[in-house]
Amino acid sequence: MAPPACCSRGLSREQIVAAALGCDLRTVTMRDIAERLGVSHSALYRWVGNRDELLDLVGEVVVERILPTAEPTAATWREWLSDLAWRMHDQFLAVPGYAVHVAMPHRHNPRAFGRLRDRVISAFRLAGVSADMAEQSWHIFGMGVVQWLGARQMGHDIDSDAPRFDLFLSVLLRGLPAQEPSS
Repeated sequence: MAPPACCSRGLSREQIVAAALGCDLRTVTMRDIAERLGVSHSALYRWVGNRDELLDLVGEVVVERILPTAEPTAATWREWLSDLAWRMHDQFLAVPGYAVHVAMPHRHNPRAFGRLRDRVISAFRLAGVSADMAEQSWHIFGMGVVQWLGARQMGHDIDSDAPRFDLFLSVLLRGLPAQEPSS
């Protein structure tokens, strides 16, 4: 949502996102963000219509940060996915509540997460699987990584009860891309 011209001087998308990134996204409110920015609640609503739009903005920034700049190739798709997963690990866990937010069922930002989905599916297609198996692989990869990160951020004793992220990721990627089960 673009702000009206009259509002563009005092506040920016970057300031709003920076304020949100410093809050626990599980519980952040529009009022919290307005207070952090030193603006009125109504001034913030000129930029973002509601909490969902705020979280969409955060999602766009986080996806921009995690997507590798290089494209995967047939020779590098697995390394590309590993790089992406580690970027997700670092960025999702750096923002309080973000991994938990993403792991919870909700409407994901279609623009940001659509870009992520498309890039991951293209990596699996480069691995030589059908479009359907690439789509299935995206769901397995995304759900696996996000659920691990969400559990870690929720404070579960994942360090002792679950595999380290490097081990988890190694096993996950060895099992991907998904293949049709043999009869």
